[in-house]
Amino acid sequence: MSVVKEPARSLAWDDFRLVNAVAEARNLPAAAARLGIDHSTVFRRLKQVEALLGTVLFERHRSGYTLTPAGEEVAALAARVDEDITAVTRRLAGQAPAPSGELRLATSDSLLSDLLMPMLARFRRTHPAIRLDLVTGNAALNLSRRDADVAVRATDAPPDTLVGRRAARIAWALYGAAGVNGASDPLAEADWVCLGENLAGLRVVRYAREAVPADRLAGRFDTVLGLAHAVAAGIGVGHLPCFIGDSWPGLVRLAPPEPNYASDLWLLTHPDLRHTPRVRALLDNLAEAIAAKRPLIEGMTPREGWGTAFPIPAPRPDGGAQQ
Repeated sequence: MSVVKEPARSLAWDDFRLVNAVAEARNLPAAAARLGIDHSTVFRRLKQVEALLGTVLFERHRSGYTLTPAGEEVAALAARVDEDITAVTRRLAGQAPAPSGELRLATSDSLLSDLLMPMLARFRRTHPAIRLDLVTGNAALNLSRRDADVAVRATDAPPDTLVGRRAARIAWALYGAAGVNGASDPLAEADWVCLGENLAGLRVVRYAREAVPADRLAGRFDTVLGLAHAVAAGIGVGHLPCFIGDSWPGLVRLAPPEPNYASDLWLLTHPDLRHTPRVRALLDNLAEAIAAKRPLIEGMTPREGWGTAFPIPAPRPDGGAQQ
């Protein structure tokens, strides 16, 4: 008598939901709470899914669960299916599909605090169903591994693996605290501050290293925001993005923007995410808001009290890198 074997079980939608929940939560208890099941069930079902596929979907670290390359494919598929199911359900119910869910945005502290924060506040009022998760820092994040959904970066060379749009050109100029404008020659009379070696790829950092005498360099700072506070506190003069220098009341511009220090401001995402409603909503919203601020970002907004009292030594023409 022949025995008929049951066909191997294929992945069900609940399996995809499980993988997606662990990928977004990055730990089992939070994923279990999201799915309405207990922690042990998530662990057991995840093991079953990995056994069924014959591959590991997550790497387990002390900091949580991170996707393997195979896991990235499954999680991306799960996210797309979830968006499609939600859109169809709302359409059938006669509702306009509204963007919703968690959206992780990566940017620098200076862009967040002095440019993006009011824009994000308006975005939240327009899209209250979207929850923002902000990641700040200068390190480049791997959007393909779900470190972030959208990145707002100042760079002239965005990664080839990402897609997006150039929103503006960030201008840099020399600034000092109120009162320094009376100096006849800051290179000879004032202390300087600049960015640290962690941002040594910037042309403006190389300028300070090459043109400013060592005994006049009062300090280095590893973030643009820290540098701006140092200039405002009077520790020294230094180059800053114009959207900071021309906005802070305690700062005065000491020279026109230096074109060689400028860099593009990019709105970036992974190709798999660009049509996701919440990602598309944020990209469109930020692009419109940044366009309205372009004169400030590009150093074209005049302000009373700007100084041009002294010449600045010409920088050496060489390449630049990501900010």
